[in-house]
Amino acid sequence: MLDELINFPDWLKRGTVDLFPLAHVPDPDQNLNERLRESAKNKKPLRIKLGIDPTGSDIHLGHSILFRKLRSFQDAGHVAVLIIGDFTAQIGDPTGKSKTRQQLSPEEVERNSTDYLEQLGYGKSKETSLLDFHTEGRLEIRRNSEWLKNFDITKVINLMSNTTVGQMLAKEDFANRYASGTPISLHEFLYPLLQGYDSVAVEADIELGGTDQKFNVAMGRDMQRLFGKRPQFGLLLPILIGLDGLQKMSKSLGNIVALKDDALSMYSKLEKVPDNLVDSYLTLLTGIDLTTLPVDLREKQKLMALMVTSKFHGLTAAKAAQENSSKLVLNFQHSISDLPEASIANIDFPVKAFYLISALGLCPSSSEARRQIKGGGIRLDGEKILDPNIEFLDEAALLGKVLQLGKKTFKRIIN
Repeated sequence: MLDELINFPDWLKRGTVDLFPLAHVPDPDQNLNERLRESAKNKKPLRIKLGIDPTGSDIHLGHSILFRKLRSFQDAGHVAVLIIGDFTAQIGDPTGKSKTRQQLSPEEVERNSTDYLEQLGYGKSKETSLLDFHTEGRLEIRRNSEWLKNFDITKVINLMSNTTVGQMLAKEDFANRYASGTPISLHEFLYPLLQGYDSVAVEADIELGGTDQKFNVAMGRDMQRLFGKRPQFGLLLPILIGLDGLQKMSKSLGNIVALKDDALSMYSKLEKVPDNLVDSYLTLLTGIDLTTLPVDLREKQKLMALMVTSKFHGLTAAKAAQENSSKLVLNFQHSISDLPEASIANIDFPVKAFYLISALGLCPSSSEARRQIKGGGIRLDGEKILDPNIEFLDEAALLGKVLQLGKKTFKRIIN
């Protein structure tokens, strides 16, 4: 695919594994380069669609690949059209599912939507956000209930009449379920049709998706033709392999790095990514020049962990996480994410060290906490605390860090 995209800008080529149609003809409906040239000539930005169904609460690095590409289009001057599938989430995307998904309530969908936008960077600086929420004209946030909730039955029938059962069963997930005798509910056939209609409603020029979404993205192009709209291009990106090095990153498999992870947890997980995945993580999760990478694999791995962590927490916090992680390795041989957690939600700040140690349960009393501190038995992220009266002024001084008592007791501080 990279050979075929040789004339495209580097930011567009990076990580792209499929682009359709990809005809080398001077037609802006068949050749994306021609559509880009037309956009520049007319000073009319392209509209780049990415749909998300808020069916869960966490976004992980696997999801972030698509948002990074969407951000690249924003930075190149185009309009990101982020569609929150609040209507289609109540159906559930059947892609990758071996059975009918549980339908969500509107309240669950709205709660997840708010959480998603915060994880994408809403309210944060442009530098530590996946998307640019600040530059005027670069982002539209749409909910597909805007156009789908009032769909009348005539329009639904029109959509369905232009798609056959055979086409639907060509979708791998449906085909597998049909062949195995696993039930397919009729409402599931509506999902790709309605998602396709989203492209009609927002007049998308390009739709982004993972390689498992090709059927749905192609459906958008078909729907646009049906309704007399200019057809979009489909640009697909790979599925990120998780921390186990075997299967796609998925919360249900427990092999994720969540965007909500604190800096130390994120860095520590990434630093242990299997060797064979480091290059793909650098390609898909960073913008670093791949020709400048260290030769030493360990140094390359540490650079990847630092770059990815800095995107979400800033370079200062990422460097601190790198330093603290190396200190902890000397004392603890398991993943930072495996550590028992200690919440400081009920701690009143400022707080003295001896009281904190006692309140978090590392010592049975304040007097024992004082004794352990004076004896050098307490560490914070690998550094000894030697003064029992040292004060921590706020949560920021502690969140994500690890308290250690002796050689065997560790607690990771959370809110």
